[in-house]
Amino acid sequence: MNHRTLGRNGLKVSSIGLGCMGMSDMYGRADRGESIATVHAALDVGVTLLDTGDFYGMGHNEMLLGEALADRPRDSYQLSVKFGAQRGPDGQWLGYDARPSAVKTALAYSLKRLRTDYIDIYRPARLDPNIPIEDTVGAIADMVKAGYVRHLGLSEMGAGTVRRAHAVLPVIDLQIEYAVITRGIEDAILPACRELGIGITAYGVLSRGLISGHWSKGREPSTRDFRMHSPRFQGENLDHNLQLVELLRELAKARGCSVAQLAIAWVLSRGDDIVPLVGARTRDRLTEALGASNVALSDDDIAAIERAVPADAAAGDRYAKAQMAMLDSERSTH
Repeated sequence: MNHRTLGRNGLKVSSIGLGCMGMSDMYGRADRGESIATVHAALDVGVTLLDTGDFYGMGHNEMLLGEALADRPRDSYQLSVKFGAQRGPDGQWLGYDARPSAVKTALAYSLKRLRTDYIDIYRPARLDPNIPIEDTVGAIADMVKAGYVRHLGLSEMGAGTVRRAHAVLPVIDLQIEYAVITRGIEDAILPACRELGIGITAYGVLSRGLISGHWSKGREPSTRDFRMHSPRFQGENLDHNLQLVELLRELAKARGCSVAQLAIAWVLSRGDDIVPLVGARTRDRLTEALGASNVALSDDDIAAIERAVPADAAAGDRYAKAQMAMLDSERSTH
C-alpha cells in the first residue's frame, strides 16, 4: 500500500481509505461478520484510514469499528469521524447541530463507541446554518488541546467556509464527493484547498456504485437504500448514466482493469493530495477497489476518460433536492 500526506500538517495515511458507512446504513442490509472481515482485510494489506460518522446507523457503525479494531494497535490506523447530523428513531434526517456543546457531547459518545482515547480527524458532517463555523471549529480546537482530537477536518463545505475555518484552526482535509462524473470541486474548492495546503478525502468515487461496473438497470434497491431516492439512479437519468459506464467499460477493458478500478485510478491521478475513500462492504469488492493502485494512467489515458465522460456528463444531481440544499459546497464556492 502506498501512502499520501493529508494537509500541510502532514498526516500520513494510506493512498486509499475505507469508507465504512455502507456496513451499517444507507445501502440496505449488510452482513456484520463480512463487514468486520472486510475491515480486517483492509488493515492487513496496509489500509490505515477508516472513515465513519456517529449517525451511520445511529452509532452502529462506530460500535462495529470499535469491535473490529479491538485487537489492533491504535497507532496502526487513523479514524476519521463525522458528527452533527441529527436523526429520529425512524432514521429520518432532522437537520444539523454543531453548537460547541453538541460538538463535545458527540465526541464523548464517539470515543466510547469506538473504544478509543482520541480521534485522528474530527469533522462536522455539514455546515450548521445556525452556528458560525468559527464557533464549531473553536470547540474542536478545545478538544485538540485536550488531546481528544488530533486534527480538524471538514466535509462538503465551500471555499469561503473552508477559509474561515482554517483561520481558526488548520484544516487537514476536506471530505467531499469527487469522481469522474462528479467534478464540481475543480472550479473553486479544490484550488482553494491547494492554496491553503488542505488535502482532499474523496468519497463517492464510484458514485455510490453507479460507475462501479456492477450496477444494472434492472437492479432494484431495497427500501432502506439511499439510491432509491437518488436522482442519478432514476428513470432516464439512469439510462443516460449507464451509457457513460459502458464507455468507461470499453476504456477499462483496453487497459486490462475493471470499470471500478479505472474510476478509482482516475481519482488517484488527480493529485497526491487526494485520497479516495472506497465504500467496500465485502472482501471481494475491497480487493477489486484496491487493485486500482496498480492501474497506471498515462496523460493519454486520462484525456480519453475525460473525453468519454466530460465534467458535466452526469444526468441528475448527486443528492435529492432537500439534501442538495444542505450542502454548503454547492451554494457557496468562493
